[in-house]
Amino acid sequence: MDKDTIEMLARRAGLARALADFPEDVTIAATQAADVAQKIKRPADPRAEPWPPMKAGTTL
Repeated sequence: MDKDTIEMLARRAGLARALADFPEDVTIAATQAADVAQKIKRPADPRAEPWPPMKAGTTL
């Protein structure tokens, strides 16, 4: 992720002060978040639930 994109996202997220005080930390955090976002597998069917639905009272 380039510097301009990181700055724009940080400002939109309300992190302008953190960006001013700790620019290296904001850059590292943005890079880590982008890496994790790429590793998340999206379901083939967008309607599919990632886990079984909860059922109240079935395991009490």
